[in-house]
This record gives sequence, C-alpha cells and structure tokens, in this order.
Amino acid sequence: MSSWLAAGKVDPWITGSKWVLFVAVVILAVTMFGMVVHRRIMYMRLGAPYTFTRYRRERGSQAGFSAQVLGHRKLLNDVRSGSMHLVYFYGFIVLQFGAADLIWKGLSNGSPLPLPYYSAFSLTQELTVTLVFGAVLYGAFRRYGERLPRLKRGWKPSLVMWFIGSLMLTVLFTLAFERLAIEEASSVIEPIHESYAPISSSLAQLLENIGIQSGGALAHAGFELFWWLHLLVLLGFLVYVPQSKHFHLMTGPLNLWFRRSTPPGRLTPLNLEDEEAEAFGAGKVEHFTQKQMLDLYACVECGRCTNVCPAASTGKLLSPMHLIVKLRDHLTEKGAAITSKSPWLPASLWQSKTNGPNAHVMGGVIPAWESPADWGTDIEPTMAAQVGAWSVREGVDPKEVELIGEVLTEEELWACTTCRNCEEQCPVGNEHVDKIIDMRRHLVLMEGRLPSDGQRALQNIERQSNPWGLPRAERAAWIAECESRTGIRVPTMQELKQQGRKADVLLWAGSMGAYDMRSRRVLYDVVRLLKHAGVSFATLGHEERSSGDTARRIGNELLFQELCRENIETIGKYEISHIVTACPHTYNTLKNEYPDFGLPQHILVEHHTELLAKLLANGSLKAVHAIDELVTVHDSCYLGRYNQTYEAPRDMLRAIPGVKTLEMERSRSNGMCCGAGGGLMWMEEHAGTRVNHARTAQALEVKPSVISSACPYCLTMMEDGLKALGSDERVIARDVAELLAESVFGE
Repeated sequence: MSSWLAAGKVDPWITGSKWVLFVAVVILAVTMFGMVVHRRIMYMRLGAPYTFTRYRRERGSQAGFSAQVLGHRKLLNDVRSGSMHLVYFYGFIVLQFGAADLIWKGLSNGSPLPLPYYSAFSLTQELTVTLVFGAVLYGAFRRYGERLPRLKRGWKPSLVMWFIGSLMLTVLFTLAFERLAIEEASSVIEPIHESYAPISSSLAQLLENIGIQSGGALAHAGFELFWWLHLLVLLGFLVYVPQSKHFHLMTGPLNLWFRRSTPPGRLTPLNLEDEEAEAFGAGKVEHFTQKQMLDLYACVECGRCTNVCPAASTGKLLSPMHLIVKLRDHLTEKGAAITSKSPWLPASLWQSKTNGPNAHVMGGVIPAWESPADWGTDIEPTMAAQVGAWSVREGVDPKEVELIGEVLTEEELWACTTCRNCEEQCPVGNEHVDKIIDMRRHLVLMEGRLPSDGQRALQNIERQSNPWGLPRAERAAWIAECESRTGIRVPTMQELKQQGRKADVLLWAGSMGAYDMRSRRVLYDVVRLLKHAGVSFATLGHEERSSGDTARRIGNELLFQELCRENIETIGKYEISHIVTACPHTYNTLKNEYPDFGLPQHILVEHHTELLAKLLANGSLKAVHAIDELVTVHDSCYLGRYNQTYEAPRDMLRAIPGVKTLEMERSRSNGMCCGAGGGLMWMEEHAGTRVNHARTAQALEVKPSVISSACPYCLTMMEDGLKALGSDERVIARDVAELLAESVFGE
C-alpha cells in the first residue's frame, strides 16, 4: 500500500515537527513511567531482604505459572469475570501490533507497516477492538448494574474503564477517518475492502452521512485529532498504570513467578536467638520482606479474597482485600516520606492540596451486622465499614502511623481463622495469612497483647501442654478408657522399647484426642480400625506434648519452638519413621513445619483418612455393613487447602455401602472454614454471627442426615452449629472414621 497523502501534499516542515512532538511526548511519558516504577521499587526495598531467585522453584511450578498467567486458572473460578479478563489480556496483546501500525501511519503520512496478509490483520484488529470494548461495557455492568459486593465503586475504580474504552474508541475513529481521507488518493492506493474493516467502514459511512466529506479537510483533521488522542490516551494509561491497582499488570506475573515453593502451611521460622534483632514479627511495614511488599503492589482489588473470607462474610471487620490495600497505601505513603520521593507523577494531579503531611489511618468503624434468620453470609457490611474507616487524616506524618492500631486494627488481626481461602482464590498469588501471623507475632512476643481467652489458652499450653489447662499427667488417661471401651490396649513407645520391640506406626493422639471426650470416640474408632487391619502401632502416652499449632498461629513462636523441639527429641528417641494423627492441625504442623526444626525428612506423616483409605484400597479393611445415610463432607482447611487432601475422606465414604454423598455449594478448595483455625477454637467471636453457625447452615442446605468431617475441631464446631440451629435431633455430625468403623464392625 502507498501513502494516502501521496504526491507531496504534506509540508516536510509539518512532518518533521510532528516527529519532534511525538518523540518529546513519548520520552516524557516513558520517563515518568520509569520514575514511578523506580520509586515504588525503592519503597519495596525498605523491607527485609528476600532472595528472589527462580532456582528455588519446584518442578512443575513453571507450568503452574503459565496456567495462572496465560490461562487465568483462578480468575476462571468466576467464569464470567474470568472470560472478561481473558478478553482484556489477549486483546491487549493483539492490539499492540495494531497500535504500532496506527502510530506508524500517522508518522509516515499514511503508510502502513509492511505486515503480511494485511487485510486479515486489519480484520483481526477490528474484531479485537470490538470484543475489548464489549468487555469494558460488561465490566461496567458487573460493577454498577449487578453491583457485586466484592467490587469497589466510584471514580477511581472506574478510571481504567474510561482509559480502555477511550483507547478502543480512538482506534475505531482513527480508522474511520483514515478511510475517508484515503478516498482522495484512490487512484494511487486501493483501500482495504469493507469486508476486512466492517466496524470502521460502518463508522466512516455514518460520518459521511452527517456531512464529513470524503477526502476533505475535515477527514484529514479528524484523522489527526483521533490519532493524537489515541497516542495521548495510550501514554496516559502507561503513566497511570503503576500509580494505580493496575500496577498488577507488571507485578502480578512477577509475584506468581516468585510465589512460595514450599507448602502453604509452612510458616517462616523466627530466629529467636538472633541477638541483633530489634524486633520479632512485623510491628512496622518495613519488617515485612520485600516479597511481601511485592504482594501489596500485585493486588488486583478484585475482592475474591474477601468474598470467601469467613470473617468478612459473618460480620467481622477483617477483609483480606482491604488488608492488602491498606498495607499498600501505608507503604506508599511511608516510603515516600522516608525517601522524599513522591509516588505520584504529575504530582499536582494526585497529591492533596492541603498543607502539611497527610496519611491514611483506620477509624473506629465496625460492621453493623446482625445474625440473619437463615444464618447466611454477607460481605457488604464489612466492605462498607472498611471504606468508611480508611481515610486520610490531615497533619499526620506517615512515618509516625502505627502499623498495628492505625493501619490494621487488632480486631482485624484476631478475626482471621488462617483458612487461606483468600490465598486460594487470589489470581496473583498474594499471601495474606503470613502477614497476619507476623503481626500477631509482634503483638504477642514484643508487646504481650492478645485477647484474654487466647492468653489463657497459651498459658495452659505452656503449663500443662493443653489449651484447657488439664493436668499433664492425664494426657495418657485415654489409653485405659480405650481398653475398657474397645478391649484394645494401645501400647506406648516407651513400653515397647523396654520390651525390645518396635511399632511400625506412631499414633499421635493430639490434645483433642487425649482430653476431649467427643474426640476420644473418634480416636477409639481409629484404634479399632488399625488393629483390625493388622497395623502395628503405639502411642507416646504421657511423653506426647501439644504440637504447638495453636501457639504458633496465635503468634507465640517461642512457645511453639519449645514444644516442637521437645516432640522432635521424643520422636528421635524411638526411631519413629511413620506418624499418623486424626488432627489436621497436628498433621500439618508435623509434616510441614517440624522439618524446619530438625524432624528427619524420611519420616512419613499421614492423616488418619489417608492411611484408612489405603487400607481400604489394599483390602486390609472391608466395609461390609450398609449405612443408609445422606452424608455431606465438610473439608478441613488444614487437610484440604493446606495439604491438598480432599479425596481420602470421600474415598472412605464411597467404600461404605448405602452411603450417598452430597456436596455443598462451597466444598473442596472453596470450602468455608468452620471457624476454629488460627487459635480461634479457644477464643470467642464478638461481632456478627459465629462462623460455625453459618457453615452449618450451608451444610443443611443440601439436606443431609450426617455432616461428616475429618478434624476434631470441625466436628466440635459442626455439633455446636447443629445445636444452635435446632437441627441436632435430625442431623448428626460424625467423623468419617466413625462411619467407616460402623460399616466394618456393624456397630
């Protein structure tokens, strides 16, 4: 194709001036973009050093990265929203070639780039522009028509839609005016056939119908106007992106690439013997690692995390999305104050007009939420409370703002159940729970501040190695009761060693199994099943200590490490190679966290459902007696999301004749927490409704006769929920091991 401004109709001086102005504008925009990005990198570098290296990644993680970034795997959990973002993502990739072609046309007096199959290329561009513009309209409808509770509203969240919409419209109008201008040179150049430019052709016809003459001055002026508008909107978007949540377009893929390669249940140990450490945990935003700060700038503000949060949906102040956003705002403000580099360019468009320093702080607003009659879930009160509470306070120096108290309230930190569903749903790999635990660590270790009932549980664990404070000497009392109920005497490792014998499996009772009467019944059925299957097992008895999970999740890393080392020493004394426990919290701690403190890697740690499912599969156990029950499965967070064990409990149920399983709407990786994790088993809920009541209501929606679980905490919470909802006479809560034992033994 030749130039549509052929035959020397453009003054060379005008062309040269256009080039100079174009280069100046591009250099200015790129410079501002680089400065904004560099300043945010400076803020992130205020954090604790973190080794960013691709070689730490586990095998297969690259495929996971591709699935997340290129396949939008987590975004597609919401098919409509995910599809919309797929159109944005791939649409912008395709349109970069069109933008280059369009810009070149304006600079070269109409000559297109020498691309092969140019007509097909033009058709692809027009169709893509239309799809992206349609996605913009649909996005606006989702935000302002459907009014999804998880999505923010206002001018700021809408600005990107105006940017993208304007980009698409300026492309179409530039192409339309080009078609009108090209007619003047029709003897020199043959325009693209209308079938390859259906949108711009129709738009050009419309413009011609309203009086813009083909080949006239208005056609040329229109092309120049929309060409410059397109360029300025594109460069404006470039400068805007790193100054908004859309910085995630760059930081999101980086965050996913450098995401943890360790299991999600493994918390980072604190070096409590570091004499040079000024503080433990995170009492200031600078105490977070640089990777944790990268999280903050990767946030999409999509609200998927808050939408599934058990705290947010039952009327607590905690919102995982706002937690990240508030930390990001605080980091930006404090980073700017420390480095004396404004985060905004042009600063005059962004910064407050008031004199003196300003900073965001949290007000004293709590959700106005009461338990609904149907015990449903609703995040809107929490969303509204967060929006109302997080505001700029004049005259406040960002360097003086307290991380805990003014950015994040203690109420928010103690509302987290550590279920990690927020992280499961996050499309950019943000890790919310670790930040909360780090702040809890600071509160507990440095300031001694925590709820009184949590303090009581920690004191009891420290003194008696159980949260109730029951005598340590009674930890082995379950052994005698088990013998009286089942006729099976469970030996201790110490007894076997004295006899010169050794068991194949260590059965870890845990504090719930050892002390809680309801959990003991589950433990006894596990004992019966293992004995029936011919498994050689023993327990630690009075030598067993609390695993330390509760202490660690509450924030007392010192107590956890003391318990951890005691237990590891005991395990090493008996040369144990295989541990089985009925508690997912103990299971996760032993499997994922004890190795950091010396537990040998060769030791196999299994949950009781994993071992029992294997025994069923190899024929060591046979479920022969039918149980006519409608059973729904409540997935334990620490068994499922933390350790990806979803099928073992279901395999056990499928093996039982007569059992029909029913799946809740929220199950498996999206299952809602029972409310007991993160130490909240031992702390009261003071806002909204109880999480376990809301979860029990979800289970009752499928009309089961049994709510099954595989966790003593979950079992307790479900039974309490059934009583609160008045359903305990028609629906019961049972561990899957209890159901299996009934089928195997007929009682």
